[in-house]
Amino acid sequence: MSDMKLHKYFFLFSFFACLLAVFSSCIQSPPPHLRLGANVWPGYESLYLARDLGYYNNSPIQLVDYPSATEVSRALRNGDLEVAALTLDETLALAETNPDIRIVLITDVSAGGDAIVAKSEIKTLAAVKGQKVGVESTALGAFVITRALEQVGLSSQDVEIVSLGVSEHESAFKQGTVDAIVTFEPVRSNLLAAGGNLVFDSKQIPGEIVDVLVVPQAVLENQKKTLDVLVKGWFRALNYLHKEPQDAAARMAPREGIGPEQFLASLELLHIPNLKENQDLLSKTDPTLLNVAKKLSELMIEKKLLQQKPDIEHLLDNRLVEALPLIKD
Repeated sequence: MSDMKLHKYFFLFSFFACLLAVFSSCIQSPPPHLRLGANVWPGYESLYLARDLGYYNNSPIQLVDYPSATEVSRALRNGDLEVAALTLDETLALAETNPDIRIVLITDVSAGGDAIVAKSEIKTLAAVKGQKVGVESTALGAFVITRALEQVGLSSQDVEIVSLGVSEHESAFKQGTVDAIVTFEPVRSNLLAAGGNLVFDSKQIPGEIVDVLVVPQAVLENQKKTLDVLVKGWFRALNYLHKEPQDAAARMAPREGIGPEQFLASLELLHIPNLKENQDLLSKTDPTLLNVAKKLSELMIEKKLLQQKPDIEHLLDNRLVEALPLIKD
């Protein structure tokens, strides 16, 4: 082949290679998925309501169901999620190994939704002494049983702890495998309807069981646009729930495995902070959440649920809620 032909082929190859490079640069790669993990809990359902109402449309937000908060935490730690819906105690436990996580939204504060239900003949919490108590093997399960027993001068050494997954709570109680169980909505209501006796609930430890959305710092910086859609969708869904409670409940109740009226009743056992409350709490203008987290971490260290106190000041991040104006749907 002559030098002229070689030069010609080289020129054509170079031309098309450059053309391909220019063309490729013009095609924007799709944004990465924002995977949010959550277990079944009434306080998280507005995330799903927002999806159902189309508030996430054209955004790569994916909601992933998990059977427990422990598995949600593990998935975030392993990089299988970008956002996790967790209780505050689970968040503190996660922060011990992942100090880069940030709380960007407070979804709810339990005000009766977490409870200990005992069989009908056990009338008081003190009467669970020496009995079999079912507890989920999570930071929250350990925290609730510890705080509850403290109210009556008992400790976990005074009961026989039976480790149970959330999916086992109802059957274990009804079959008599346990005499009492640490549980939460909607199982709490189901067990009470089946004849169980409420001997403790989160109203007795006000403000201590808080649910939040947690995001690693890198995700917060690299996927802020999608996170903005997620958080805005959350507050739009809350507005819709306020305006159209019956329709909203009909959309949210199926994931909980209950009817709309029971779902609305379960929301009465929660306080759901509005946008202004989120802004004040996460900015620490209102120090309530900061103080609760500090108190909680101290208790968890005392009960050996934490090894050391996390950096709580840096754990709270208000940038997503602070940028959000009052929502008008």
